[in-house]
Amino acid sequence: MRRRRARAALGADIAALDALKQQLQAEVAALGMQLDTSKEDLVRQTDLTAAALAQTELLNRQLAAIREQLGSLQAALDATKRDNAAKDVRIADLGKELNLALANRVGELERYRSEFFGRLREVLGHRGDVRVVGDRFVVPTDILFESGSAELGPAAQAQLAGLASTVAEVAAEIPSSIDWVLRIDGHTDRRPISTDRFPSNWELSTARAVAIVKFLVVQGIPAHRLSANGFGEFQPLDPGSSAEAYARNRRIELQLTNR
Repeated sequence: MRRRRARAALGADIAALDALKQQLQAEVAALGMQLDTSKEDLVRQTDLTAAALAQTELLNRQLAAIREQLGSLQAALDATKRDNAAKDVRIADLGKELNLALANRVGELERYRSEFFGRLREVLGHRGDVRVVGDRFVVPTDILFESGSAELGPAAQAQLAGLASTVAEVAAEIPSSIDWVLRIDGHTDRRPISTDRFPSNWELSTARAVAIVKFLVVQGIPAHRLSANGFGEFQPLDPGSSAEAYARNRRIELQLTNR
């Protein structure tokens, strides 16, 4: 009886140990699976890390190449800016030199213009209605043309012959380095005109200027030194409506100027 109980207790212990063994084996198997999974994850992570490192290295090389290109472009840009700055300085210097040269030319021609005006006053007999306005010599058209006409009568031709002689004398003294021209500008008053020959004051003022230029050319003044212009009534000296204002606005302006 005692042996039977001892054998039953031993069987129970063996069964318990066997159950424990199976439990431990199951746990070992589970841990093994976890370990395998961890190893696979580690391998994958390692591969991903290597790929990331390779991609990072490639990007770094590309970034370095781009920075080098940017550096070259910046150097070229800086060189271009320096060149442009130098050119701007040179252009500014040339502009100053040109302005100085033009100022000298204008100043040089101014002396001949003053002499021309002085001699012209003598030719026209120091008339009170003949005057200098700025850099222009203003002659009333009434002493050269009949009303509404662009024909030069004998008295006008005598006056203009003296003008031609004066221009020729002054032109002979002007240095060849000065490219000058004598402008003949015709102006009318604002009273309208409408004839077959002169539909408006534009045509009348222009025809008068052309008539004077043609006469001067016949007198020997080179045509390329003359310019005829008509302004009609649109550049009045006097905005008034009196007879005196109209008389002041009917005029021929002579201007010795640079071309």
